[in-house]
Amino acid sequence: MIGAPKEKNVIYLRNFVFGAEDSLVSTVGLLSGIAIAQVPGDTIFLTGAVLIAVEAFSMAVGSFLSEDSAEDYMAQHEVPLRTPIVGGVVMFVSYLLAGIIPLFPYKMFSTQQAFIVSIVLALVALFLLGLVSGRFARVGAVKHGVRMLLVGGIAIGIGMLVGGFLHIGI
Repeated sequence: MIGAPKEKNVIYLRNFVFGAEDSLVSTVGLLSGIAIAQVPGDTIFLTGAVLIAVEAFSMAVGSFLSEDSAEDYMAQHEVPLRTPIVGGVVMFVSYLLAGIIPLFPYKMFSTQQAFIVSIVLALVALFLLGLVSGRFARVGAVKHGVRMLLVGGIAIGIGMLVGGFLHIGI
């Protein structure tokens, strides 16, 4: 059964890192893809805000349901909901806050400038998230940072390829 404080902390750390990483990667990938398709800045911002709100809630619910099922399975009976609820809240908050990082440039800059600033901020945030998670795990922090940076870069590239491809076809 998941119940020891260290095991709960692992659940919370996992939810925080997963929520922040997924938000940064999916948000900047989406924003980059629609920006490269030359969609107006206000539409890009609206699309990103909707994505962040819906996905933060969806990720939180998914975290809650999966952690609750895993705890019930491990205990072979129903267990209190506190840990899955807190895990879901951590997922929601980390997703929501991390998504703001690549989104806010689209309110502050022209679309072309926001495109670059958003990507740079998201990649820096991914690298820092990797550093922090590596330090918590007491393993290669720089290696973790670079890995997150590369994964984010690939997602941005995919978003840009899809946005550019579909824009050409429109």
